[in-house]
Amino acid sequence: MSSDSLALDQDTIAAIATPSGRGSVSIIRVSGPKALSIAELITRKPVQARQPLLTRFFAEDNGVIDTGLTLFFQSPASFTGEDVVEFHCHGGVMVTNLLLQACLARGARLARPGEFSERAFLNNKMDLTQAEGLADLIEAPTQQAARQASASLQGAFSDAVNQINHRVIDLRVYVEAAIDFPEEEVDFLSEGRVATSLLELRAALETLITQARRGAMLSRGAQIVMTGAPNAGKSSLMNRLAGQAVAIVTDVPGTTRDVIKQSISIEGVAIQLSDTAGIRAAADAIEQEGIERAQAALDIADIIIEVIDDREPKNTEFASSGNEQSIIRVLNKIDLSGRTPGKLNAANQEDEFAPPTVAVSAVTGEGINALEQVIIHCLGMGEAETTSPFSARERHVTCLKRAEAALDEASARFQKSQAGELLAEDLRRVHAELGAITGALGADDLLGEIFSSFCIGK
Repeated sequence: MSSDSLALDQDTIAAIATPSGRGSVSIIRVSGPKALSIAELITRKPVQARQPLLTRFFAEDNGVIDTGLTLFFQSPASFTGEDVVEFHCHGGVMVTNLLLQACLARGARLARPGEFSERAFLNNKMDLTQAEGLADLIEAPTQQAARQASASLQGAFSDAVNQINHRVIDLRVYVEAAIDFPEEEVDFLSEGRVATSLLELRAALETLITQARRGAMLSRGAQIVMTGAPNAGKSSLMNRLAGQAVAIVTDVPGTTRDVIKQSISIEGVAIQLSDTAGIRAAADAIEQEGIERAQAALDIADIIIEVIDDREPKNTEFASSGNEQSIIRVLNKIDLSGRTPGKLNAANQEDEFAPPTVAVSAVTGEGINALEQVIIHCLGMGEAETTSPFSARERHVTCLKRAEAALDEASARFQKSQAGELLAEDLRRVHAELGAITGALGADDLLGEIFSSFCIGK
């Protein structure tokens, strides 16, 4: 994408590219037309491209800041596509800030969050999904998420989107040709190729949406919320799944007053696990606030785990009214009830249409492995699907679903009217939605919002 849609200024920018604090090495990155001159002013030596230079770093008052390495990457063979210099100094808050101030005093300005990646995008060094893959790689919560983000950084997601987009473009060209040459004896639009192509595109989009949803969930972490009656054992179950005493456990009903969150990993899938207040008629204002927060957590959950004391009469008044497949019922305290641990099959469930039900003991750990397998399955991460070929974000899924909706509308209208003009316009909408994913087509405010979420120095 060119700089026509998002202004690329000619300022030279600088920022600390490593985490703040004490460490063995800190890196200050400089990018822009003055990068080389700034490097030679600070080092007081000629700097050659891609030749590490061990030298002292001088402040504007001629004092020596530190001794370290200087690296120069000449345009366009750099991360941003501009002249880029990196100063590698000893780690430490003071020395790093002094070196950054030296860069700013020589003509650079402090970079905005994500501005280095933004310039790489605008200079065609990467597309938007690759830039977002880079941010996802930095924030990856698990090894699997890191692998998928790395694949997106290398262009796996972009390639998948572009393959479908090329097919959309080919179909647009075919339809436009049929419109432009109506005098031809063969009616190209009604011969069957268009209808077949639309079906094939729909299938390809559906597959990509499934992969993107999985990639987005692995990148951000699945939201799982536990609910149920007071004293059903929610906090004990959370501690068992987390492998540590995260929540306070007592015999007093209503002990949990707020939503307690803990990050865990099940088979490489990052999960944000939330323990909520037991839902009942609140005894006081504090407990009522906790119950309201619990309800709010349920609204955004990917999976709701309804914890039931296996010794109590079964009722479902605490179950969510959402999609049944997003609910897992857990019969807890089987060490006291005597029930066999593990997932109940349909024959053992009172309601054959009930959500998946697992019998466990949060105290002894019986049935916990079976529960973890049910969680993975409900997340769409079965044994053959625990990996996704790339990372993704919710905005990607939204764009793909809009493209799918536009394609469905195109198919329905074409089947009804056989109108090439309407089909061409619908396909243009599909093309635009797919282009917004990679940044080939996109609004300035969207791009600004995406890059502003990056860390400074990246």
